[in-house]
Amino acid sequence: MKYKKYFRKTSLKQKGDGEFFLAEIKRKKPKSFLEIGVFHGVTARNVCELLFKIHNHDFKYIGLDLFKKNQENESEIIPNTNFSNPFKQFYFKYIKRQDPYTIEAVEDLLRKFKENIYLIKGNSNTVLKKIDMSKIDYVFLDGGHDYETVKNDLNCCSSVIDNNGTILCDDYNLSYAPGVKKAIDEFVKLKNYRFEILRNSRFVRIEKK
Repeated sequence: MKYKKYFRKTSLKQKGDGEFFLAEIKRKKPKSFLEIGVFHGVTARNVCELLFKIHNHDFKYIGLDLFKKNQENESEIIPNTNFSNPFKQFYFKYIKRQDPYTIEAVEDLLRKFKENIYLIKGNSNTVLKKIDMSKIDYVFLDGGHDYETVKNDLNCCSSVIDNNGTILCDDYNLSYAPGVKKAIDEFVKLKNYRFEILRNSRFVRIEKK
């Protein structure tokens, strides 16, 4: 399945990364998918398209994101939301009349799957503790890159692995965010989980041994 960008920004912009990501999801065919770090919703739309192809409407997608930068999360690394392409700037400003990095814009992108999606606006450090992880079988972790945030997110999602699910982490070896690698390495060592570094050290797959 080809990874589509839907005229928006995505962190999976290197050639082949999107297709690799979708192949990883297809490997487990999850029915209940949690994405931490939705951004413009491009990975969300691709995941929903894939899961619809596999399960028809018998799937659930949950997406969690800050959807804006504020004082509460000023220490987090948030991708640049501004387009360098003038056509995209014009499209969103004058035609769509929306900021693509808002929950409303992502809901619009995912409207085809409105019965299957649940978007949450908030900080994962507080929100994840309120989610029933027993109903989740796959997590894509691409949220805050601060060490404490990644540590919190992994700990909150550990029961997914204990229930034979999978956590796929992005940006494992990111030079300007070393806290990601540190938190993941400590987590898998402490929990004694099986993990595999994938795609030129970009992704890490964590599962039960």
